[in-house]
Amino acid sequence: MLDKLDAEFAFGRQAMDVRAYRQELLSSNIANADTPGYKARDIDFASSLAGALKKTGGSSAGQGASNGSTLAMTQPAGVTSGMSMNTTEAGHMSGKATLTATGGSPDDYGNLQYRIPQQPALDGNTVDVDTERVQFADNTVHFESGMTVVSNQIKTMLSAITSGS
Repeated sequence: MLDKLDAEFAFGRQAMDVRAYRQELLSSNIANADTPGYKARDIDFASSLAGALKKTGGSSAGQGASNGSTLAMTQPAGVTSGMSMNTTEAGHMSGKATLTATGGSPDDYGNLQYRIPQQPALDGNTVDVDTERVQFADNTVHFESGMTVVSNQIKTMLSAITSGS
Protein backbone atom coordinates (compact mmCIF):
# COMPACT_ATOMS: atom_id res chain seq x y z
CA MET A 1 0.00 0.00 0.00
CA LEU A 2 2.74 2.46 0.94
CA ASP A 3 4.68 1.72 -2.24
CA LYS A 4 1.62 2.74 -4.27
CA LEU A 5 1.35 6.00 -2.35
CA ASP A 6 5.07 6.61 -2.82
CA ALA A 7 4.77 5.97 -6.57
CA GLU A 8 1.82 8.36 -6.77
CA PHE A 9 3.86 11.20 -5.28
CA ALA A 10 7.20 10.34 -6.95
CA PHE A 11 6.94 12.85 -9.79
CA GLY A 12 5.94 15.78 -7.57
CA ARG A 13 8.49 14.91 -4.91
CA GLN A 14 11.35 14.62 -7.39
CA ALA A 15 10.28 17.81 -9.19
CA MET A 16 10.36 19.73 -5.91
CA ASP A 17 13.72 18.19 -4.96
CA VAL A 18 15.25 19.31 -8.27
CA ARG A 19 13.66 22.78 -7.95
CA ALA A 20 15.02 23.13 -4.39
CA TYR A 21 18.49 22.09 -5.54
CA ARG A 22 18.32 24.59 -8.40
CA GLN A 23 17.20 27.31 -5.98
CA GLU A 24 20.32 26.66 -3.90
CA LEU A 25 22.52 27.02 -6.99
CA LEU A 26 20.84 30.24 -8.10
CA SER A 27 21.08 31.77 -4.63
CA SER A 28 24.75 30.78 -4.50
CA ASN A 29 25.28 32.53 -7.84
CA ILE A 30 23.63 35.70 -6.53
CA ALA A 31 25.60 35.57 -3.28
CA ASN A 32 28.87 35.32 -5.24
CA ALA A 33 28.08 38.05 -7.76
CA ASP A 34 31.08 40.09 -6.58
CA THR A 35 33.51 37.20 -6.05
CA PRO A 36 36.41 37.41 -8.51
CA GLY A 37 36.71 34.31 -10.70
CA TYR A 38 33.37 32.82 -9.62
CA LYS A 39 31.62 30.91 -12.42
CA ALA A 40 27.81 30.95 -12.43
CA ARG A 41 26.36 27.43 -12.24
CA ASP A 42 22.98 25.94 -13.09
CA ILE A 43 21.31 22.67 -14.01
CA ASP A 44 18.90 21.78 -16.79
CA PHE A 45 15.63 21.08 -14.98
CA ALA A 46 14.08 18.73 -17.58
CA SER A 47 17.04 16.38 -17.86
CA SER A 48 17.71 16.52 -14.11
CA LEU A 49 14.13 15.58 -13.26
CA ALA A 50 14.14 12.78 -15.85
CA GLY A 51 17.38 11.45 -14.36
CA ALA A 52 16.04 11.66 -10.82
CA LEU A 53 12.88 9.79 -11.80
CA LYS A 54 14.91 7.16 -13.61
CA LYS A 55 17.22 6.62 -10.60
CA THR A 56 14.37 6.33 -8.09
CA GLY A 57 12.20 4.22 -10.37
CA GLY A 58 9.48 6.86 -10.23
CA SER A 59 7.01 7.06 -13.03
CA SER A 60 6.04 10.12 -14.97
CA ALA A 61 2.95 8.36 -16.25
CA GLY A 62 0.08 10.73 -16.58
CA GLN A 63 2.49 13.64 -16.58
CA GLY A 64 2.85 13.80 -20.36
CA ALA A 65 6.18 12.06 -20.79
CA SER A 66 6.83 10.83 -24.28
CA ASN A 67 10.16 9.13 -23.56
CA GLY A 68 12.74 8.77 -20.81
CA SER A 69 14.47 12.11 -21.24
CA THR A 70 11.82 14.57 -22.37
CA LEU A 71 9.10 15.44 -19.91
CA ALA A 72 6.29 17.50 -21.36
CA MET A 73 5.53 19.28 -18.07
CA THR A 74 9.08 20.64 -17.93
CA GLN A 75 8.96 22.23 -21.37
CA PRO A 76 8.11 25.92 -21.80
CA ALA A 77 4.44 26.73 -22.15
CA GLY A 78 3.31 27.30 -25.71
CA VAL A 79 5.75 24.83 -27.27
CA THR A 80 3.90 22.07 -29.00
CA SER A 81 4.90 19.07 -31.03
CA GLY A 82 3.31 17.58 -34.11
CA MET A 83 2.68 20.95 -35.73
CA SER A 84 4.41 22.46 -38.70
CA MET A 85 4.54 25.99 -40.01
CA ASN A 86 3.23 26.88 -43.44
CA THR A 87 5.95 28.19 -45.75
CA THR A 88 5.19 30.63 -48.53
CA GLU A 89 8.70 31.00 -49.95
CA ALA A 90 11.41 28.46 -50.74
CA GLY A 91 13.86 30.15 -48.33
CA HIS A 92 11.61 29.87 -45.26
CA MET A 93 12.57 27.53 -42.44
CA SER A 94 10.60 24.31 -42.22
CA GLY A 95 9.47 24.99 -38.63
CA LYS A 96 9.94 21.37 -37.58
CA ALA A 97 12.23 21.96 -34.64
CA THR A 98 12.46 19.46 -31.83
CA LEU A 99 13.20 20.19 -28.19
CA THR A 100 16.22 18.48 -26.71
CA ALA A 101 17.61 18.69 -23.23
CA THR A 102 20.63 21.00 -23.07
CA GLY A 103 21.97 19.85 -19.73
CA GLY A 104 23.41 16.57 -20.92
CA SER A 105 22.36 13.01 -20.23
CA PRO A 106 19.37 12.45 -17.93
CA ASP A 107 21.61 10.14 -15.88
CA ASP A 108 23.61 13.07 -14.49
CA TYR A 109 21.16 14.55 -11.99
CA GLY A 110 23.03 17.13 -10.03
CA ASN A 111 25.80 17.48 -12.61
CA LEU A 112 26.44 21.19 -12.63
CA GLN A 113 26.71 23.14 -15.85
CA TYR A 114 28.49 26.47 -16.10
CA ARG A 115 26.31 29.24 -17.44
CA ILE A 116 27.62 30.86 -20.60
CA PRO A 117 28.12 34.54 -19.73
CA GLN A 118 26.46 37.21 -21.85
CA GLN A 119 28.98 39.79 -20.71
CA PRO A 120 31.79 38.41 -18.52
CA ALA A 121 33.47 40.71 -16.02
CA LEU A 122 37.14 41.60 -16.17
CA ASP A 123 37.73 39.77 -12.87
CA GLY A 124 36.51 36.46 -14.38
CA ASN A 125 33.14 36.44 -12.64
CA THR A 126 30.36 35.18 -14.96
CA VAL A 127 27.35 36.01 -12.75
CA ASP A 128 24.79 38.30 -14.37
CA VAL A 129 22.66 39.38 -11.41
CA ASP A 130 19.65 40.28 -13.57
CA THR A 131 19.64 36.86 -15.24
CA GLU A 132 20.04 35.10 -11.89
CA ARG A 133 17.15 37.07 -10.35
CA VAL A 134 14.85 36.21 -13.25
CA GLN A 135 15.81 32.52 -13.05
CA PHE A 136 15.38 32.60 -9.25
CA ALA A 137 11.88 34.11 -9.50
CA ASP A 138 10.88 31.69 -12.27
CA ASN A 139 12.13 28.71 -10.27
CA THR A 140 10.25 29.97 -7.19
CA VAL A 141 6.97 30.17 -9.09
CA HIS A 142 7.44 26.67 -10.47
CA PHE A 143 8.32 25.31 -7.01
CA GLU A 144 5.21 26.87 -5.49
CA SER A 145 2.99 25.48 -8.25
CA GLY A 146 4.54 22.04 -7.65
CA MET A 147 3.70 22.37 -3.96
CA THR A 148 0.13 23.24 -4.88
CA VAL A 149 -0.17 20.17 -7.11
CA VAL A 150 1.19 17.81 -4.44
CA SER A 151 -0.99 19.44 -1.78
CA ASN A 152 -4.08 18.95 -3.95
CA GLN A 153 -3.11 15.30 -4.54
CA ILE A 154 -2.91 14.77 -0.78
CA LYS A 155 -6.25 16.51 -0.20
CA THR A 156 -7.89 14.37 -2.90
CA MET A 157 -6.53 11.17 -1.38
CA LEU A 158 -7.62 12.20 2.13
CA SER A 159 -11.07 12.98 0.80
CA ALA A 160 -11.28 9.57 -0.85
CA ILE A 161 -10.08 7.83 2.31
CA THR A 162 -12.46 9.65 4.68
CA SER A 163 -15.51 9.42 2.42
CA GLY A 164 -15.46 5.61 2.61
CA SER A 165 -15.66 5.46 6.41
